[in-house]
Amino acid sequence: MTAADSAPRTAHILTGYRPEDAYIAAELDPPPAEYVWHDEHAEQQEQRYGPGTRYRQWLAVDPNDGAVWFGDTNWRTPTDNLSGQLPGLPRRTLGDGTLPAPATMVQLLSHLTHDQQQGCTWRFFTAEELHTLAQRVLPAVQRLVDSIHRIGPNDELEWSAEAATAWDDIEHTTTPTLDPGGTLHWPSPRTTPTPAWRVEVGAFLAVNPELCDPSWAVAADTELDAYADYHPATGYGGVPGRICNTADRHIEDGFTFYGHRAALYAYRAQASGDRTPTDARTWLETTDAGKGTWEAAKPPGATLADVADFVLTDLADRFQNTAREHGLVLTGLTTYLRDLRAEERAGVDQQLRFEGEEVERLENLLKDFRAGRNRTVTRILAWSDGRSDAEIARLARMPDEHVSQWRARLSDDQTTTPPGP
Repeated sequence: MTAADSAPRTAHILTGYRPEDAYIAAELDPPPAEYVWHDEHAEQQEQRYGPGTRYRQWLAVDPNDGAVWFGDTNWRTPTDNLSGQLPGLPRRTLGDGTLPAPATMVQLLSHLTHDQQQGCTWRFFTAEELHTLAQRVLPAVQRLVDSIHRIGPNDELEWSAEAATAWDDIEHTTTPTLDPGGTLHWPSPRTTPTPAWRVEVGAFLAVNPELCDPSWAVAADTELDAYADYHPATGYGGVPGRICNTADRHIEDGFTFYGHRAALYAYRAQASGDRTPTDARTWLETTDAGKGTWEAAKPPGATLADVADFVLTDLADRFQNTAREHGLVLTGLTTYLRDLRAEERAGVDQQLRFEGEEVERLENLLKDFRAGRNRTVTRILAWSDGRSDAEIARLARMPDEHVSQWRARLSDDQTTTPPGP
């Protein structure tokens, strides 16, 4: 781990979006007032709002390092192209699982207020106001950064219950109101306790240990990810949904679960103890210790295609024991060995397919040559030129008795043939 990897992640406003930078990166382009209007009496829907009402301002957050910045959209561009103008995705489109990389999230700011006296009013914010807003959300962003799950060697991000609650606080803080006099009011920043309906999968497993699958302890990353990616047609998905479906258990409605992958990775890490989970394929194929172990364990006189399941189990035990001496626990080992055997058996299947096709081709070719030879033998026998059956058989590479039987049949045919007119 490098110094950069271990450095604390602190919520901060990006350079170029601060007053000391003269907001050089915040090139806001709000529409002129004459383009921002609402005509509720217009006959056509597209004529009820001025083009300037398409203008949106946003606050962006990088949950990985806590960077915050802001910007706006092009009000001259139709709203159906809005997503292409944003540096990331709105929270509502991300769900509650793993965040895509890069994980920038965007909070669209509301500009519209409506009351009975003034009707619709749009209020756009200056760079100074947006900077102040960014400062106000920094504590919630810090909570988000500190609590979000980081998975695997690449620190992939996955929502946690607390991180999702922190984002709710960001949304609350960035939703202003206007009083009748047009004065802008921002909500006070808040730190909301994580509600009970938001449940960490790790906590769910801790109170239901009998539902855990021991195979998680040596499962590869891809296997854990696939296990967490459970989407039934109805009911709960993810790890709780899958294990309860297997155990025929019912989960009470009303909960949202967080940290599916994180819980499985944590289970494996705890089961590994002080050993490091290591991908079996990588260790056996790329390290000297792994390659040496593999060479020493090869089944004598056989390939994996020829070994039974109990032999694979024995190999897996031997590999794990050797890896343990190096402070490792091999993950995905059983699947890796079974996949190797399946690949070798597929190669044998391909060999048999080739051999079968070749035999079929040669048999068809032999059939054609045999028919041609038979016609030639018949022709020579019809000559009755005094050659013995043995001479003709020698030419045809066939037993003498076959030629003799052939000659007898030809004689019988000629005897029984009625005379011509």
